[in-house]
Amino acid sequence: MGLPSTLTIFKSTPKKTSENGPAFYAQPKFFTRTRQREWWTLLHPPYTLMHLSFVVIGACLAGPVNTVRLVLTLAAFFLAVGVGAHALDELKGRPLSTSIPTWQLVAASGIGLGGAVALGIVGLFLVSAYLAIFIVVGATIALAYNLELFHARLHSDVVFALAWGGFPLLTAYFAQHANVSVPALFASAFAAFISQTQRELSSPARDIRRRTASIDGVQVLLDGTAVPLTSQSMLAPLERALRSLCWATFALALSLLYLRLHH
Repeated sequence: MGLPSTLTIFKSTPKKTSENGPAFYAQPKFFTRTRQREWWTLLHPPYTLMHLSFVVIGACLAGPVNTVRLVLTLAAFFLAVGVGAHALDELKGRPLSTSIPTWQLVAASGIGLGGAVALGIVGLFLVSAYLAIFIVVGATIALAYNLELFHARLHSDVVFALAWGGFPLLTAYFAQHANVSVPALFASAFAAFISQTQRELSSPARDIRRRTASIDGVQVLLDGTAVPLTSQSMLAPLERALRSLCWATFALALSLLYLRLHH
C-alpha cells in the first residue's frame, strides 16, 4: 500500500512568528495595502464561506424558501461569525498576528454581534418569538467560546462543531419554517461533523504555521526511498483537504439553493 516504514520528526520548536504565515488565505496579494490584507485574513474567508453554506443548506433543506428570511439569516451569521466572532478571537492573543488596533477589533466585534442580534430581533416579528432562543444561544456561544469565558469550558472541539456547524444550519431551518424537524436535526449533525473535520485538519495546520519554527525529518518508504519532511510538505495535504472541504460544502449549498429557487 506504499506505507512508510518509519516516520521521524527530529525538531519542532515553537516561536511567536513563522515564515509560513498564520493561514493559507492570509495576506493575499490582490490587496495593495497591509491593513486591507489583515482585515481579509481576519474574516477567515474559506471558513466563513463554509459556515454561510450551512445556513443556505438549512434554509433550503425543505421548500418553499422565503428569500427575505434567507438573506437576513445570511447577513446575521456573516456579522456574527465572519466579523464579530473572528474579531473577538483576534483580541484573545492575536493568533493571526495582525496589527489591527484593539479599538477597531472591539468595534468590529460590537458591530458584528450587535448587528446580528438586531437582525434576529427583526426575525422575531417575521418568524416566531421562539427565535429568541437561537439569538441568546448564538450570542452566548460567540462570546464564551472566543473569549474563553467560564474557565474556557465552552472552548472545545465539541462546542466548535455544534456552534459553527450544526447551529447555523438548524437556525436557518427554523427561520424558514418556525419549527425543528427530524431531517433538520440529522442535517445539523452532518454540518457538525463537517465542522469537526475542518477542526481536525486545521488544528495541526495552525500548529505548523503559528507555533513551529522548523521541521527537520525524513520519511523512509518500504523500498528505502528517503523523503525529506518540511513544513510545506506537511501543510500541503492538510490545506488541500481544507480547501476541498470548503468548496464541497459551498457546492452543496448552491445546488440546494438552485433547486429551491427554480422549482
